[in-house]
Amino acid sequence: MAPLIQLRDIGLTFGGTPLLTNAELQVSAGERVCLVGRNGSGKSTLLKITAGMIEPDRGTVFTQPGATIRYLPQEPDFSGHATTLSYVQAGLAPGDDTYQAQYLLEQLGLTGHEDPTHLSGGEARRAAIARVLAPSPDILLLDEPTNHLDLTTIEWLETELKSRRSALVIISHDRRFLDNLTRVTVWLDRGKTRRLEVGFRDFETKRDEILAEEELEQHKLDRKIAAEEDWVRYGVTARRKRNVRRMAELQALRKSRNDYRGSVGKAEITAAEADKSGTLVIEAKHISKFYDERPIVSDFSTRINRADRIGIVGPNGSGKTTLLSLLTGTLAPDSGSVRIGTNIEMASLEQDRDSLNPEWTLAEAMTDGKGDTVSIGGQTKHVVGYMKDFLFSPEQIRTQLRALSGGERGRLMLARALARPSNLLVLDEPTNDLDLETLDVLEETLSDYSGTVILISHDRDFLDRVVSSVIVPEGNGRWNEYAGGYSDMLAQRGADIASTKPVRNATAREQKAAAAAAAATKPKKKLNFNDRHALENLPKQIARLEGEIKTLQSKLDDPELYARDRKAFDAAMTAISKAQTDLAAAEEKWLELEMLREEVEGA
Repeated sequence: MAPLIQLRDIGLTFGGTPLLTNAELQVSAGERVCLVGRNGSGKSTLLKITAGMIEPDRGTVFTQPGATIRYLPQEPDFSGHATTLSYVQAGLAPGDDTYQAQYLLEQLGLTGHEDPTHLSGGEARRAAIARVLAPSPDILLLDEPTNHLDLTTIEWLETELKSRRSALVIISHDRRFLDNLTRVTVWLDRGKTRRLEVGFRDFETKRDEILAEEELEQHKLDRKIAAEEDWVRYGVTARRKRNVRRMAELQALRKSRNDYRGSVGKAEITAAEADKSGTLVIEAKHISKFYDERPIVSDFSTRINRADRIGIVGPNGSGKTTLLSLLTGTLAPDSGSVRIGTNIEMASLEQDRDSLNPEWTLAEAMTDGKGDTVSIGGQTKHVVGYMKDFLFSPEQIRTQLRALSGGERGRLMLARALARPSNLLVLDEPTNDLDLETLDVLEETLSDYSGTVILISHDRDFLDRVVSSVIVPEGNGRWNEYAGGYSDMLAQRGADIASTKPVRNATAREQKAAAAAAAATKPKKKLNFNDRHALENLPKQIARLEGEIKTLQSKLDDPELYARDRKAFDAAMTAISKAQTDLAAAEEKWLELEMLREEVEGA
C-alpha cells in the first residue's frame, strides 16, 4: 500500500547540536502509530515537519496528492477568533460538513460561544481536538492529546478515534491511551528513528532488547579495539602495506566508538523525606462545601493513615481540587471537621506549570534566586548536580524558563517539590508532559517514599501502578472511596466515572426481596386502547423512518451536493436530524410498551 506520507533521512540542527540526524516516518492509510522518545528528543519537531510547519535542514517529505492532514499542537493558537465555534470552523476545508464543528464542540462539553481568551487549559484542549476532528482528515497528528483532559473526555476521545478511518500518529505520555489505540511504534532515539511493527503495549520489551544488544555490540567493539592496540604495541612487524591497512582499520574502529552516542540515562528522582508523621495523617468527618448553593462536597468522611496512597479522580469541574484543599487544610469546610495529624511536613506540586517567573533561569527557579546550592534531605548539593538528576544538562542551568518544553517544565516543578523535606506529598496532575521513562522513575520514587501521598491524576495506568485507594465523585457533591487502583474502582463501582450513580450487583436475596416489595406496593398495570394501537402501529412507523433516513443519507453521501445546491443540503441535514430524533423516540416508546405487555401477560 502506497504511504500517505513519507519522511526520509530527515536532519535538523538547533544551536549547533543535531536534534535529528537520520529520522524517518512512513504512514499508510488507517495506520495507528505512536511516536515515542525522551523529552527533548525531537518528537514534536518531527511531527511539525510532517505537518509542513518546519523545514528540515536535509531530507525529503512526501505527501500523497490530495491527502488531508490535521495537526493538534500542545498549545493551540486562538488569535483572530472571537468564539470557539469560529476557531473550529476555520479548520474546515471547502466542502466539509459545517455541522460537524458544532456537533463535536457539544460532544466535548462546549457551546461554541466561548471566548477563547477565557478558556481553561482543558477547554482549550477540547476546542483544539474538535478543530482537528471536524474535517475527518486522512491523517491525524496528535501531540499530547490527553493533556488537561479529564478521564471521561479521554475515554470519549479513545472511542471516537477508534471509530474513524483516519491514520493516526500520536505522541502521548498516557500508556493506557497508547495501548488502546496504536499498532505500530516509531522510536525516536538519539536523532534516529526505529520502526517497530508492534503497538505500545509491547514496545518497552522490544526497546530493552535493542538497548541490551547495542550494549553487547559496544562491548565487542571495545574488545576488538583493545586487541588491535595490543597488536600495534607488541605485534611482530609484518609487511608495510598490511601494517598501514591495520592502522587504518584501528582508526576507523576508534572513530566508530567515539561517534557512538549512548542512550540517555534515567532520571534520578529522590524525594527529600522529613521525620515520620504520626499514624493518623488526615481525618475528615462529614465535611461539606458549597459554591453559590451548589454542593461541591457533601457529607464526606475519610481517614488517611501514614504511607497511604490516595488518588482523586473525576471529570473536570467535579471539585477534585476543592476536595484536596479541604483535606489538606488550605480551605475551610462549610460544615464538618478536618483534623491534621502530628508532625506533618507537606510538599505540594501545583498543576499550574506557568506559576513561576518565566524570566528566571533554571538555577534561580531551584534556589528562588538565592545562591547556587539546594538542600536535599539535610544535605547541601550544588544546583548543577541536582538538576542533572532530573536530566538537565549543565548548559541548561542558565536557560530561561520561557524556553523550556512542557516536559522540562514538568521535571522542574517535580524537582522543586521533591527538594523540600516532607512526609506528605500532595501532587496535582504530576504526570502532565513527563516522558514515559521519567514516569517510570517517578512511580518507583513514590513506591519507595515512606510518607503519605495524595494525588489528582487522569492517567489510568499511573493510578493503577501507584495508589492504594481512589476517591470518586458520585454526583450532587457526594464522594466515595474505593480500595485499589483505577481499574479496581471500575470493577467495584460497576460503571465508569461519567456515571453519577455507582452500579452494584444485588444478591439473589436482595433481588427477591425487592421484587416482592415492588409487587406488593405497585398497582396492577394494564394496556389501554391507545397502548394497544401504538404497539400495532409503531413497528410500521419505525420501518418508515428507517427507510426515510436511508434515502436522506444516500442523498448526503453525494460529495458534490453541498457545493452544487446548498439549500438542498441544509434541508436534507434538517430532515435527517428530525427523522433520527423521531426514530429514537418511537423505538423507546415501543420498547416501553412491549415490556408492559410482557408484564401484563405474565401476571
